[in-house]
Amino acid sequence: MKAGFGTMERLAEAAKREGGLNVIALPRNWVNFGEVIDTFADKYDIKVNELEPGAASKRELDAVAQLKPDVFDLTMDVAVGSADRFARYKVRGWQDLPDHVKDPSGAWYAAYGGYMSIGYDPRAVKPPASFADLLKPGYQVALDGDPLRSASAFGGVMAASMRAGVPRPEQGVDLFAKLKQAGRLTEPAKANVIVAWDHLNAARSAADPDAWKVTIPRDAPLGGYHVQAISKSAPHPAAARLWQEFLLSDEGQNLLQKGYARPARGEAMLMKGTLDGEQAAKLPKAPGPPVLMTIPQVDAAKAYLKQEWTKSVG
Repeated sequence: MKAGFGTMERLAEAAKREGGLNVIALPRNWVNFGEVIDTFADKYDIKVNELEPGAASKRELDAVAQLKPDVFDLTMDVAVGSADRFARYKVRGWQDLPDHVKDPSGAWYAAYGGYMSIGYDPRAVKPPASFADLLKPGYQVALDGDPLRSASAFGGVMAASMRAGVPRPEQGVDLFAKLKQAGRLTEPAKANVIVAWDHLNAARSAADPDAWKVTIPRDAPLGGYHVQAISKSAPHPAAARLWQEFLLSDEGQNLLQKGYARPARGEAMLMKGTLDGEQAAKLPKAPGPPVLMTIPQVDAAKAYLKQEWTKSVG
């Protein structure tokens, strides 16, 4: 235990005295955060204030002065660029986290990740083997939002752009421009194919397995992690640290996996026998290790989309 709290018991006592925890950008139906929040609140008798569940990563940081969140759940590119705004803290499971998903000083660290996937209605279309297949007749395709604003939709365009493990933004924009010209780029409610994070498509499939299937194309195993951080100006510093301990604990990681996320400590937990194997078996089959975009690749791709998306796709 760091930051002067000594033991988990002392940290929990200090957190309870603070009387609350302010979380932001955690929709209750996103990777099972509803159950995660409720379990934490019951376990430690702490009131969790859920601020702006739909906020994007940049908005989380812009809202610090006004809303005073204690903790953040961010895309990695936003976290890396804002590390000076976070309190350093290393959870007990720190050693289990792969080096490439944590900041060495403890400013931020991944709690869960996923793959970009294609969800489809098997009653309407054949299983697509690649993003290129979506250009064939019959596929009515949707992204999970606007790629200029939504990290999930941006990831969808980037997955479609992958060539030999390298993102080519122009190829992704070109594919969706062709779908738009053919009148087959639509909204999720009218689509028989949705390009989104695998946990979103998997949750939809779990609700109706005959009507929805999920595939992660072999040629585009694009992955992404959501990372956690503690605000330097957290009004509840002990509760903020206790929250991170809970999220990265075996219990917290298994609860996130229940929402079809891939726990950041999953490999270590599998070796220790603490991973929920039954739930792990329900995750969409991954074709191999995830390809993670570098921060320069993300920045370049965002700049390209800002310039070209509205012009080409609208």
